[in-house]
Amino acid sequence: MTPAEILDTDLAETARALRDRQEPFAFATIVRTAGATAAKPGAKALLGADGTILQGWLGGGCTRGAVKRAALDALQSGAPQLISVAPEDLLAERGVTAGEEVEGTRFARNGCPSRGTVDIFIEPCLPVPELVVLGHSPVAQALAALAPQFHWSVGDALRCEPSVARRSFVVIATQGQGDLDALKSTLAADPTFVAFVGSKRKFASLAAKLAAAGIAAPAIASVKAPAGLDLGAVTPEEIALSILAQLVQARRQTMVQPNA
Repeated sequence: MTPAEILDTDLAETARALRDRQEPFAFATIVRTAGATAAKPGAKALLGADGTILQGWLGGGCTRGAVKRAALDALQSGAPQLISVAPEDLLAERGVTAGEEVEGTRFARNGCPSRGTVDIFIEPCLPVPELVVLGHSPVAQALAALAPQFHWSVGDALRCEPSVARRSFVVIATQGQGDLDALKSTLAADPTFVAFVGSKRKFASLAAKLAAAGIAAPAIASVKAPAGLDLGAVTPEEIALSILAQLVQARRQTMVQPNA
C-alpha cells in the first residue's frame, strides 16, 4: 500500500476498486511549491486511465492540463514523472521552455494569475499483466510456477472479453495435446502476445492448417515459435526461464509503444 492510500481513505477505496477491475491509474503528489499556490506540498490526487482526477485535489485548473499529460505519459511508459508547472517568465529565467525535460523534470507553463510554481510527482499503477498458460506439460507447469515471482498473474484459460484478451500474454504449451485448437482459440481472442512451445518445423505444419482454416496470415505470423529466447535451454525449467525472459522483454516493449 502506498503512502497516498494510507493517508486518505477515499483514495484507498478508489485505488482498490480500480485494481479489482484491473484498470490502470496514477497517484499525483505535490512535492514542492513556490509563490502563491492553492494547493500545498503533500496534496494528493488519484488519476484515471484518461488522466482525469478521480479523487483528491491538486489546486485549481492551472496544473490540470500538465498533470493530465504527464499521467498519460506515465501510464504509457510505466515510468514515474516529475513535472514543474511555473510562470513563463520563470521558465525563461531557467532557460527552459514548456514541454522540455531537464534532468528528469518536465516543465510546463502556469498561465494562472497566481503565478506560483508547483512541482508534482506522478506514479503510475499498472495492472499486473495476465499470463495465460495453455496446457499441462512440464514446461507449462514450470512456467506457471515461475511467473508469479516476476509479477505475472497466471491463468490457464483465456477469457475472451476484448478488454481482457488484448492485454493478455499467452503461451501455448500443449505439446501435442490439442495444439491446433489451442492456437485457433488464442488467435481468435487477439491477445497482446502469443508464443508456441514447439519446434519451427512443427509450427510450420500447424501454420499451414491455420491458414487453411481461414486464420489471417498476420495473426499466424505474430506467433513466437519456438517460444523463448535462445538460452540453450534443455530442461523444462530452463525452457520456462527462456520463455519468461521473452515475456519480460515483450512486456517492456509493449509499455513504451504509442497508444492504439
